[in-house]
Amino acid sequence: MDKELLRVVIIATGLVVIMGMLLWSYWKNRSALQDDDLFDETEFKGKSKLTEPAVKQPSSHWDTSDDDFDIVPVKAEKPEANDKADQFFEDFGDDFEEDNDLPPRFETPAIIQFSVVAKADEGFNGLDLFNAFQIVGLEYGSLKIFERLDANRLVDFGVACMVEPGTFPSTDLEEFYCPGIVFFMQPGELEDAAAVFDDFIDTIRLLAVELDGEILDHQRKPLSDVAVDLIRQSL
Repeated sequence: MDKELLRVVIIATGLVVIMGMLLWSYWKNRSALQDDDLFDETEFKGKSKLTEPAVKQPSSHWDTSDDDFDIVPVKAEKPEANDKADQFFEDFGDDFEEDNDLPPRFETPAIIQFSVVAKADEGFNGLDLFNAFQIVGLEYGSLKIFERLDANRLVDFGVACMVEPGTFPSTDLEEFYCPGIVFFMQPGELEDAAAVFDDFIDTIRLLAVELDGEILDHQRKPLSDVAVDLIRQSL
């Protein structure tokens, strides 16, 4: 075969091959574009259905078509604290029966103060007081009042005379009289305030029996078991 003819055949064959590759690539890209368009349209339609906002019908109980404002639900207000409950916190149980449930919270007073008042008109005699204090283990201190001392000789609580300046004489006891005695303790200064409080109440009750007196709270009203239990639970 002539060299020039062979060259023409080779060139023509190459052109045919190139044209075939270009046509194949064109049809392949066109098919892919059609698939992509179909996918995008389907996805758009699906999203439009999902994101289409739902229209809520107004409630039959409220007609707001003519209102100039929106109806906003209002939170229910908590009821005010019961006046008697507040008074209970202040008075250690006044106006409440002893069989009522105790309030859930109570703040311990900085100073717990109760008293024993003589039922006799002349009051307590000094000699009777000293004897009764010895029976319950109270000691006469440097402040001229009686005290309950712990194992380390520290004061748990004290007992003073109800008449100012609150001291007891150390002599001439037979001539001394007082209308009542005051017991006081500071729970915040004690390591085991609950145990001391129990001793505090027991001592008061024993002396009330021994001296024939009446136990009163800090407002000079009869001390109730509810008030005692309330304070004990707060310690």
